[in-house]
Amino acid sequence: MGDLSARYVLIGAAGQLGSDLARTFEGLGTLVRLTHHDIDILDIDRTAETLTALRPTHVINTAAWNLVDRAEDEPRAAFALNAEAVGTLAAVCDRLRATLVHFSTDYVFDGAKRLPYVEDDPPNPLSAYGESKLAGERLARDRCARAIVVRVAALFGVARSSGKGGTNFVETMLRAAAAGRALRVVADQISTPSYTLDVARAVWRLVTAAAPPGLYHVTGVGEATWYDFAREIFRREGLTPTLTGVSAVEFGARARRPAYSVLAHRALRTLGHPELPSWSDGLDAYLAERRALSATALLDS
Repeated sequence: MGDLSARYVLIGAAGQLGSDLARTFEGLGTLVRLTHHDIDILDIDRTAETLTALRPTHVINTAAWNLVDRAEDEPRAAFALNAEAVGTLAAVCDRLRATLVHFSTDYVFDGAKRLPYVEDDPPNPLSAYGESKLAGERLARDRCARAIVVRVAALFGVARSSGKGGTNFVETMLRAAAAGRALRVVADQISTPSYTLDVARAVWRLVTAAAPPGLYHVTGVGEATWYDFAREIFRREGLTPTLTGVSAVEFGARARRPAYSVLAHRALRTLGHPELPSWSDGLDAYLAERRALSATALLDS
């Protein structure tokens, strides 16, 4: 499905999720890829000028402050990008009668629940990062009548995350193992690692099927602790580093994270959309893609 007259503007096209959204676009309509060099949504006037000139039917915003621990010390910076800029972007989209697709996080929940969170469960973030993302959700929906907010979790993709120093959890683990480091990984926080290529395909299904405005949970299926995730990464790659599971308190991260933030996919199911592959299948696909890219790089060198 799709509309050949649709004009999609993708903000953050070089990022971990943005790059997979760019490469999974099926060519129905026009996709305009914008990187941080092309648009900075913190610059209100230039953002409005750029989007007005482009005349989008849809704006897909992947720009975000994702430094969870650093946000505790720099909450104003996190709120500026994750909330205030989103509100401004939403207002521009509403004026242009464009659909805004904006991304949020499982960290809007406090983890007190022990069943997967549905879209209308009350949020209660524990960190400045989670608070900033929740504020962004609300501003997006308050200021753009056509806003679609997609909550994601524990993303990993081959473009990695430019906002996290060019890495993601899988790469961090593999680099640490290659360096021979003993690893301490949190074993009492449960989420769903999600392969960005799977997330991107699901988002395009939503957008091109003209999903109604609202909240959607788009994550892999299943659940795992960070320790479980690390153990499976190493098992699949045949690595045997020293790996110790520790509590979040023992690990001592600056920001509090929810102990349980698995997301249910009620809104997707209501629309008849398929759930994503499991996080385990996503990890297999990621590692296979990673190996293929490495092989190509060797051939080209």
